Amino acid sequence: MLMTGPQGDQRVALDSIDLFDPHRYRTHPQHLDWATLRAQAPVWRQERPGQPAFWSVTRYDAVKAMIKDVDRFSSEHGNVLDVADGGDSAGGQTMPLMDPPGHGWLRGPSIRTMSTLVVRRREEDIRARIRRMLAPCYDGGVVDIADIMLHLPMLAVGEILGIPESAWPDIPAWTMSGVAPEDPVYTAGTTERTLRKAHYQLFAMFSEVIADRRRNPRDDLISVLVGLDFGGRGLEDREVLLNCYSMVMGANTTTPYVASHLLLAMAERPDAWRMVRDDPSLAPSCVEEALRWATPTNHLMRKTTQEVEIDGVRIGEGEIVCAWLASANRDEDVFTDPYEFRPDRKPNPHLAFSIGPHYCIGGPAARAVLNVMVEELAADFEEFEPAGEVQHLASNFINGLTRLPVRPRLRRGARVGAAARH
Repeated sequence: MLMTGPQGDQRVALDSIDLFDPHRYRTHPQHLDWATLRAQAPVWRQERPGQPAFWSVTRYDAVKAMIKDVDRFSSEHGNVLDVADGGDSAGGQTMPLMDPPGHGWLRGPSIRTMSTLVVRRREEDIRARIRRMLAPCYDGGVVDIADIMLHLPMLAVGEILGIPESAWPDIPAWTMSGVAPEDPVYTAGTTERTLRKAHYQLFAMFSEVIADRRRNPRDDLISVLVGLDFGGRGLEDREVLLNCYSMVMGANTTTPYVASHLLLAMAERPDAWRMVRDDPSLAPSCVEEALRWATPTNHLMRKTTQEVEIDGVRIGEGEIVCAWLASANRDEDVFTDPYEFRPDRKPNPHLAFSIGPHYCIGGPAARAVLNVMVEELAADFEEFEPAGEVQHLASNFINGLTRLPVRPRLRRGARVGAAARH
């Protein structure tokens, strides 16, 4: 998605706004639409011929309140617009698509497996893997950062989740085909065929691992799910499989795009990169700003369980409502100069990881791997020179890049050769 914001009080006609069409997110500045909605219609209903209408909530405070309210806004129908019509077949069976109490039974044990402490214990291994991943950047030529960063999440959570390392190279294509089946890079023909192929590949891999963990439990999330007490019973294989699928999708369709959008922002704003390069202590705040800036998950969908009122607008029971995180993270009432990338921005109360009961359990791992990546790049690279056309993902859900060619310029005295790769 283009990150272009409005010029001053620039607005668009409300009847020109379409937040559903995934192809608009490849070429259209959606932030201009969201700015218009925040100013003129912060709770807005989009009609779709032959399909259910949906409500959009775009202001920070309303988005935050809605996401935290799991009693009146249910996740069990699904959390992405693409399933608004018939609902998600995994509804009520995976953590993101569960309401209390089932959500809590899954979340507690899972979040302990993905805790900050668990990730920190692996930091040196993660750093070594990131250095190997970044090796092409040291060759002096043009590299596709978007392609490189697709492999970032598995370096941090592959072992924690329990995914065999032999499958790590294939995970990006499998997961992205699942969330962006209409994108030219990932489509296998029709949307249905693309989804079927992606699901088959992931499900086949996880089925083998689940069977193994039932026989030989290990110190990983799949083993935790296999042995979980879910309200007095264990999880069936299908339930374990669906939760594994959900977690790998959550990891691999978000973190890479925070990294890619960060590098795109730095390529376009060399002064901002210079700040980070000259002051490595800014790495954590730079990561937080990258999370706000990219907001890799554009929206979270909910279904009302009763009549509600949001910003003075009444919405009936059983209605589809979308909380637009990407809009909330550009709210002018919360963020000063929201269309500027500030590596030292503080405070930065972004909602990139959601908030409340559905706060992203992979947040600690994402922060850790992104922080290490920024530290490694700041140590060795003077700048990142734009080197070709940038291509954006066709998805209303994930704010991704499918192509980001840059020429990394090494700093004088930077590590080269084997020193940078090991």
